[in-house]
Amino acid sequence: MQTKLADFIKNLPEGQEADAILRSCVHCGFCLATCPTYQILGNELDSPRGRIYLMKQMLEGQPITQKTQLHLDRCLTCRACETTCPSGVRYGELVDISRDIIEKQVKRDLRSVVVRYTLRKILPNTSIFGGLLKVGQSVRPFLPAILKESIPERAKLTKVWPAARHARKMFVLDGCVQPALAPNINIASASVLDKLGISLVKAANAGCCGAVAYHLNDQQDGLNYMRRNIDAWWPLVEKKEVEAIIVTASGCGVTVKEYGHLLRYDSVYARKAATISTLAKDISEILHAELGNLQHLFSQKHTALKTKLSFHSPCTLQHGMQIRGVVEEILQAAGFELSYVANAHLCCGSAGTYSILQPELSQQLLKNKLAALESSNPDHIATANIGCLMHLKSGAALPVKHWIELLDERLS
Repeated sequence: MQTKLADFIKNLPEGQEADAILRSCVHCGFCLATCPTYQILGNELDSPRGRIYLMKQMLEGQPITQKTQLHLDRCLTCRACETTCPSGVRYGELVDISRDIIEKQVKRDLRSVVVRYTLRKILPNTSIFGGLLKVGQSVRPFLPAILKESIPERAKLTKVWPAARHARKMFVLDGCVQPALAPNINIASASVLDKLGISLVKAANAGCCGAVAYHLNDQQDGLNYMRRNIDAWWPLVEKKEVEAIIVTASGCGVTVKEYGHLLRYDSVYARKAATISTLAKDISEILHAELGNLQHLFSQKHTALKTKLSFHSPCTLQHGMQIRGVVEEILQAAGFELSYVANAHLCCGSAGTYSILQPELSQQLLKNKLAALESSNPDHIATANIGCLMHLKSGAALPVKHWIELLDERLS
């Protein structure tokens, strides 16, 4: 694709990156077949190729309109197109660059501004979000059904965090909403790793990975969350006292793995961020490396019943981190029977805050995903990201859990 970027961006680092990304696109259209919004809406401007044309026009200095903003807002940033693309177009990065520009030049209506600001300020703040959730859960029994459905039930702790007793130690990212919505996920991770001789520890001042603010177009605030996490982890990382930084929510994992890239121009944090990115691992990567030891543990547990699972691989796991088939291999080794899921590459519609900002499209995607997951009559649905988990739970007729919880139950 030939380009001629406008003066306002052509000499900036992000302009040079955008130019390289645009030039890598060969207009082949393979991305249309795997784009969830294009499949629903049938409008090429709601496909990666169509959005690339819009972003190119904007970066070349043509007027930026609300139409461009609308089509980019509808993008899930699921990055299925990146998995499909034969040319390696870094579409997600191009969208981030373009959204930042659009946000500064196209005004949103008051309602949209308020909703986005509220999401940016509440979701990443664990204490505020957790407090508000507790208030909602306390009045939940007295609410009308339609409101009751929007507030998840209070999670009951199933066990305690194992003491840090092993020489091998790894950090775990608590995240922002997961501790309040599903605290058992990280406890289950700590329990499984404890059985493998690894202690999972938290860093006191680490929190939101930065994705919420960054993808709601407050990129500087998002980068500040990233810097805070790096500061929290760095003392033990520098001393080489932790082997890895484990992330159990794939949406956070893909972000932490990109700290090095996102902070590459920060003279203070660039080196540290690159180190953090190399240490960041999805929990499945660690357990896959320990699969031999895991299989020994499984062999000591005699489970007569075969539990049938449908596994939803989050977009951030299979497309963002390019981890495919790993969780499934671990679950099969644990004795679970995995169902075939049609169109497994497609998004469930959660996509961070997308389910709030684009509810109609999100609900259609959820309906399609649940139909695929439930078609084989499994006993459970499993996934690997807190956003997907809560979204699927909201409409599923079956129990929905993080796969590490099911693994921990199998080993208990």
